[in-house]
Amino acid sequence: MLLSALISGLGLGSMYGLMALGFYVTYAVSGTVNFAQGSSMMLGAVLTFTFAQTLGWPLLPAIAMALALCALYGLVVEFLAVRPFASRGSDGWLMATVALGIVLDNLVMFTFGKEPRALPSPLAQTPLDLGGISLGVYPLQLLIPVVGLALAAALHFVSRRTRWGTGMLAVVQNPSAARLMGIPIRRAIAVAFALSTLFAGIAGVLIAPLFNVHSDMGTLFGLKAFAVAILGGITSAWGVMIAGLLFGLIEALVTSTLGSGYTHIITFGLVIVALALRPAGLFGRAEVKKV
Repeated sequence: MLLSALISGLGLGSMYGLMALGFYVTYAVSGTVNFAQGSSMMLGAVLTFTFAQTLGWPLLPAIAMALALCALYGLVVEFLAVRPFASRGSDGWLMATVALGIVLDNLVMFTFGKEPRALPSPLAQTPLDLGGISLGVYPLQLLIPVVGLALAAALHFVSRRTRWGTGMLAVVQNPSAARLMGIPIRRAIAVAFALSTLFAGIAGVLIAPLFNVHSDMGTLFGLKAFAVAILGGITSAWGVMIAGLLFGLIEALVTSTLGSGYTHIITFGLVIVALALRPAGLFGRAEVKKV
């Protein structure tokens, strides 16, 4: 039971980390975040179900199309809910992204329906066994951490080791200098939001076979992912991914030992304590302002 809880926690934590990477990439490039990230995760799961089950597409093309539309949704979020406010120095994008996520949730509810639906996957049908003893976990639960860590490593490499990545990071640090260096600022920010919703969509696709697919499945996951992003230090790709793994492990262990009634009390209580001790996050650095 303990092994099953640990593997389940790693899977959940990796999903939180993937969504938190979306918060990281937009904050690193534009100083803003997409509070519709939970809706982006739901969109990835719902679109995959629609293409694969309703329309009968093969699974891989269904996933590819769902993720492409998730990235397109990120461009819409940036264009409609962030750019008009950020360009005027307003913080209205905070509420605008929340509102856009609520609009999407309700549109999906009216079109997809309220009933939760199962998304079959060959990786989530037969539990793994060791010497004839079932471990109570599916291969997909082992795949999720691998995908999450691989994407975190790729994002860290691109942002720190490539000209394109460092150019994107320069946008928020000094927009005027970035513009003079020929960096297309608006395009860089739009790409960051597309990546943000793409990461959330990947999380939705991976988690959908383990949970039922429904229109409000991303609400609580999005809140936890934002907590993970702040806990890890939203300026660190590795930080938010590791914080996601820790959050998922603690959540799974609390649930398996004390019961689900204590899960949110203890996990979010620990988040408060951790941030009180480390205001910049576990792996973040306090911002230094020159005067």
